[in-house]
Amino acid sequence: MSDDPMIYIAGPCVLEDTQTTLDLAAQLQTYTSNRNLQFYFKASYDKANRTSLGAYRGPGLEEGLEMLAAVKQTLGLPVLTDVHSVAEVERAAQVVDVLQIPAFLCRQTDLLVAAAQTGRIVNVKKGQFCAPMDMRYVLDKIIDSGNNQVWLTERGSCFGYNNLVVDFRSLDIMRDFGVPVIFDATHAVQIPSSGGASSGNRAYVLPLARAAIAYGVDGLFTEVYPEPDAARCDGPNSIRLDSVPALLDTVAAIRNVVS
Repeated sequence: MSDDPMIYIAGPCVLEDTQTTLDLAAQLQTYTSNRNLQFYFKASYDKANRTSLGAYRGPGLEEGLEMLAAVKQTLGLPVLTDVHSVAEVERAAQVVDVLQIPAFLCRQTDLLVAAAQTGRIVNVKKGQFCAPMDMRYVLDKIIDSGNNQVWLTERGSCFGYNNLVVDFRSLDIMRDFGVPVIFDATHAVQIPSSGGASSGNRAYVLPLARAAIAYGVDGLFTEVYPEPDAARCDGPNSIRLDSVPALLDTVAAIRNVVS
């Protein structure tokens, strides 16, 4: 376990409006500012892989990037967002500090190369369908395109239909590649495509986060919302905003013991 600051990525699944975004980011800044963390505010301007056509996707590229730019300008926080196509990458890179490749797109070569060529940090979420050892080839696509600023994120693996499990061996396997590995504790408890929309069980977020930190992960990812059951996306697997300090206290205590 390194004494380096832990990477912490947190925010709502999807952007809704500017004021809600700023309020949520400001509260997260308060929770994280006096801790040994590299905090990145995360939110998506578009969730292109929603289960049903009528599900809320977000405000779109331009309006969403304006909201993320407001977070940077007003609060001075680094920001992270998903990109879903090559056409979005250059524009998003003008605003955000980290480009995230969604799990379902982690093998899309053109998208990986385009993200790499921006020079931004690229966070790739391991596909639920991917073996961790196969993320070596994903990593190679980015590094061979001239960018060695890469993170890999574990978010669980498919276990039959509509279920995910976490194999903690994957954290060791991917850390052996020599890049930071993040554990996404909220998507790991997701129940995919349950009745036309993804569900989840947030009760398991803290136990899985504790286990990942004890195992020796470099960072933690959690989606948060003031009242998760009212969130327009991923509410069942998001945690309450006001639960973040307790989560971070627990994480810090475990890191201190392990290190």
